[in-house]
Amino acid sequence: MSAPYAKIPAWADYGLIPILNVTAAFLVSGLVVLFIGENPIEAVRILIWGAFGWGEGIGFTLYYATNFIFTGLAVAVAFHAGLFNIGGEGQAYLGGLGAAVAALALDQYVPWWVTFPIAIAGAALFGALWALIPAWLQAYRGSHIVITTIMFNFIGASIMVWLLAGYLRPPGSMAPESRTFEAGAQLPKLGRLFEFIGLEIGGAPVNITLFLALVAAYGVYLLIWRTKLGYELRTTGLSPTAGVYAGIAPARIIIIAMLISGALAGMMALNPVLGEQYRLQIDLAGGAGFVGIAVALMGRSHPIGVVLAAILFGALYQGGAELAFEIPKISRDMIIVIQALVILFAGALEHMFRPSIGRLFAMFGTRGSELAEEAS
Repeated sequence: MSAPYAKIPAWADYGLIPILNVTAAFLVSGLVVLFIGENPIEAVRILIWGAFGWGEGIGFTLYYATNFIFTGLAVAVAFHAGLFNIGGEGQAYLGGLGAAVAALALDQYVPWWVTFPIAIAGAALFGALWALIPAWLQAYRGSHIVITTIMFNFIGASIMVWLLAGYLRPPGSMAPESRTFEAGAQLPKLGRLFEFIGLEIGGAPVNITLFLALVAAYGVYLLIWRTKLGYELRTTGLSPTAGVYAGIAPARIIIIAMLISGALAGMMALNPVLGEQYRLQIDLAGGAGFVGIAVALMGRSHPIGVVLAAILFGALYQGGAELAFEIPKISRDMIIVIQALVILFAGALEHMFRPSIGRLFAMFGTRGSELAEEAS
């Protein structure tokens, strides 16, 4: 008879299992690198050095991680309510529009620290409103949130193309983008801050939005585990029937959860729009909305896990770019394969090691009880 599963401790659930999943992904990736005739150990060395071995690499890693923190938190909040928000990409597009409207209106008249909070509100509002429509359709019309949020990604991208090509493009310009923002809407970089610890980040675009992302992560923690609303979100996510029995209206929870999720995804746009590009462009999200799904899965929908997983994916983006440059045989497409393997093991195969680990804890727990009885 097989050993029964045991309850896995939090340190194993939130730490050991994700590490095993990532290790398995890198082992399989190493086989792929070996198959094309390159040294996988050298490839890993270059990837890690490219992400963390020099100041500018660290700056780019943190810049990408900032995007993924926002989108990972957006997916995590929806997860806790039992919802699967795949619309982070479209919500980020609309969030970028909200941030750009604030920037275009204020950049010539006020300093950045006045524009920034208004841009935050605009990005969060536009992202939340774009998530509200799928939420309302699920809550009151029974439309599945996965299907509607996927469709709204394409609608949001199309709206951006229409606005940039027809209305927001400066006169005389052929590029589908807004005008460049003045200094009043350009967020300061963190170069001087990193110089205090001896790092020169060069042209890395990491900016103060990183701190906003960390504040958002802490705010999500307080919301989910320290408020009545968070308790209602988790209760509905774990058991909608129990939530209804406790007097929690499921439609209200769906609406609130998706509004918060959409606002977080919308704020992701602040990083590229106000912190790097200084203009509104078509492909501002860059796939971050979809990466946020893997980040939330790997981070177990916990803010700390989301931040750590976002840094991992930021390292894969930055280190992968260096790897493709140093070893031309490992093309950018190969880097995408490696990222896809991490997503595969962190998402679809997330439970691959869990049964074995559960049996181990059950076996050692049973053995410990037997030894205690013999000693007494």
